[in-house]
Amino acid sequence: MKQHLWQCAVLLLFLLFAQSEPAVLSASHSVGHRRYGSIFSFGDSFADTGNKPIAFAANSVPVTVMRRPYGDTFFGHPTGRTTDGRLILDFLAENLGLPFVPPSLAHNGSFHRGANFAVAGATTLDADFFHDRNIPGAPSKFPLNTSLNVQLEWFEKLKPSLCGSTQECKEFLGGRSLFFVGEFGVNDYHLSLKKWSVEQVRSLVPLVIETISAAIERLIKHGATSLVVPGVIPSGCSPSILTMFADARPPKYDPKTGCLRAHNELGIHHNTLLQDSLRGLRAKHPGVTIVYADFFSPVMEMIESPHKFGFRQDVLQVCCGGPGRYNYNDSVSCGDPGATACESPSSSLYFDGVHLTEPGYRYVADGWLNSINSAASANRGWCRSEL
Repeated sequence: MKQHLWQCAVLLLFLLFAQSEPAVLSASHSVGHRRYGSIFSFGDSFADTGNKPIAFAANSVPVTVMRRPYGDTFFGHPTGRTTDGRLILDFLAENLGLPFVPPSLAHNGSFHRGANFAVAGATTLDADFFHDRNIPGAPSKFPLNTSLNVQLEWFEKLKPSLCGSTQECKEFLGGRSLFFVGEFGVNDYHLSLKKWSVEQVRSLVPLVIETISAAIERLIKHGATSLVVPGVIPSGCSPSILTMFADARPPKYDPKTGCLRAHNELGIHHNTLLQDSLRGLRAKHPGVTIVYADFFSPVMEMIESPHKFGFRQDVLQVCCGGPGRYNYNDSVSCGDPGATACESPSSSLYFDGVHLTEPGYRYVADGWLNSINSAASANRGWCRSEL
């Protein structure tokens, strides 16, 4: 009870402080969210704001993401983001009144407003898991171990520079910081599909979920009390997966969307187990806010009704890629000499083989912000009942 009262008191103080500040966000945004002073993010290419070029360059591995047209739409130049503009994390930071979250490997400034540990290509499971099982592509496409556990280690090394005493860390990490744990899982499954069937890959899901849950517990022990945990995308709609399984028979596809049924069902299975796990963590840690962020449904909405979002009717075609059915070719990446790019990325949902364009990420971010707002409102009600 005392712990509950203390956390509610901190929350209410931040709410009162936020209400006394000059208005910096639009009226549609919950004032309660202006209490966040920093964002810490873990994940893969859906969240990476520039770690991949740094990590890969240190190991003499070339990356195409630092070639145009990556970054052209918003930044005017490549930034290390695997899209034409801003990511979900960028939109959320803007809406919460915070600066873009800097990549943690860029040691050129303070991380007191947050740090991003996400690396494009990162898996949930450690790289050894895939190397030990001789998963094709693991040595070449994923030469670095930037897994969830590795990213957590980076955070733990950075933590002493963020806060000192236990009380200071409790106030900074628990009272003023928002943590994003993921998206994680897509790279584990896509990599494993190079060797195993969808049914075999399905058996990995519990292990992936267990690893994500353990990471959340680890962050809670460090003092995190506000966490957002995204689910996975509908991979059966990703042009890279559609190209990998181009010989699939017609019954394997959803006739309405053209997506592969089994691969989307794999994502649904992951998201179901993840939400089950998050419910258990909420019950175990009643003073911690854990928000599930739906990545699957908004992407499906855009695929099922592309005209509603201003996208081209052939919505599975990528904006930038090599020759192929979906303008995607695994041997010709966006930015390569043989690749072609569309004139208007905003009319496409997919920028390259799996990543979305800026408008696609903006729509997903809107849904996540609503979830964060709802959680904040629920917490205010919870505090009143406890008090």
